[in-house]
Amino acid sequence: MAACALTPSPAQASDDAQDGPVSIGVIGDGLQVREVRVLLDGWKPGVRARITEWRGGEYVRTIRGWKAMTSRQQSRYKYEIATWTINKNLRHRSRICAEVTGHAERMPCVTIER
Repeated sequence: MAACALTPSPAQASDDAQDGPVSIGVIGDGLQVREVRVLLDGWKPGVRARITEWRGGEYVRTIRGWKAMTSRQQSRYKYEIATWTINKNLRHRSRICAEVTGHAERMPCVTIER
């Protein structure tokens, strides 16, 4: 497991973070996380993503396992995206991190705070 490369972004369950070509967006209220989106710049057919929970710099669990990303294009911007519906409360100061196959050195994280 790679350590989170970015300083955690406070979320109050809604925020985003980016590490190179990989980014994560979290949508929610308070400690309730409704949805998580992982994006990868460019088209890379066959790439997969997952989201994990970290606390105090330590891996806690996989929130959602590996999922195939979908290729999309908006204007001239090409990207891969994976979206998960979560609808769960997470503990204060938990970090949700994105991992994408082929980009092990990149792991953007968002911190969930009250």
